[in-house]
Amino acid sequence: MPKTTVSVIKADVGSFPGHSRVHPKLLEKAAQMLKAERGKLLTDSFVTHCGDDLELIMTHTRGVDDKKIHKLAWDVFLECTKIAKELKLYGAGQDMLADAFSGNVKGMGPGVAEMEFEERGSDPVMIFMADKTEPGAWNFYLYKIFADPFNTAGLVIDPSMHDGFVFEVHDPGEKAGNLFLLPRGELTACLPISAPRRGMSSSTCSRRTARLPPRRAPNAST
Repeated sequence: MPKTTVSVIKADVGSFPGHSRVHPKLLEKAAQMLKAERGKLLTDSFVTHCGDDLELIMTHTRGVDDKKIHKLAWDVFLECTKIAKELKLYGAGQDMLADAFSGNVKGMGPGVAEMEFEERGSDPVMIFMADKTEPGAWNFYLYKIFADPFNTAGLVIDPSMHDGFVFEVHDPGEKAGNLFLLPRGELTACLPISAPRRGMSSSTCSRRTARLPPRRAPNAST
């Protein structure tokens, strides 16, 4: 079974009034163009907006960075730009930074987020969208979801999540991102700590100065 790809591609091609929202005619045109590709390039699609950003949400089986998928999004934005100019919308086509499509919309103005995965029987997908904010606007929330057991009980209850998650954090001033393994052993410790009758904290000390004894096997009689 082919993997499913979710592609979210967005651009500001014109808004009203000012930088506030996308005109209904742009949303209608974009939805029509994507609907025409269902059963061909696309499995399904949904068009919405966040502020003045026109958001194209597409599912397909072509993988990430697919030239035809990106070309479809580019063509949608071009057609919507034409309508925006006819309607004299604010900032018509302002995110279309290139004159011609070069195979991938990255670096051409639109924003892109894509993910490929093996789809299960039930696989809800949550898409975070924001406008007029910083690139790291979701940092805190992603940390709370995937690294804070007091926020996400499943991190403790499900043993398959005890290995934690790898966070890749990019600094605009550096070429490569930094990888952080979180939360390591915290999730395993949360289970006995959260059950006072089964786990009793006997001491707490700094990891830098602690002299840890050899790990002892649990006593079956206790």
